[in-house]
Amino acid sequence: MASPELLRGTLVTILLNLLAENGRMYGYEMVQSVRERSNGAFELTEGAIYPALHKLEADGLVLTERVVVGKRERKYYSLTPSGSEASVNKVSEFKEYVQAMALLLNPINLAK
Repeated sequence: MASPELLRGTLVTILLNLLAENGRMYGYEMVQSVRERSNGAFELTEGAIYPALHKLEADGLVLTERVVVGKRERKYYSLTPSGSEASVNKVSEFKEYVQAMALLLNPINLAK
């Protein structure tokens, strides 16, 4: 299981990427998707993702749509054009970070 600090630092990237891949999702669906795709290594909580989603909405990166499902209202999130651009940038930035960390943690690989 990843530490809460690592997840906090990558939460926005994870959420933007999920929305870029899926188009539209609701919060609990995101939590389940992350758990399944990471084989349980990443456990996001609704208490963590909703403040992040609200910030992304306030920043103009995410749109919300309320849909009534049965007797419940479900809030779906999707990317704005700026959000799509931010997703590409965040994912690219994170990939570069992972590559740099790999070099830092495995200096023997430099000789290959």
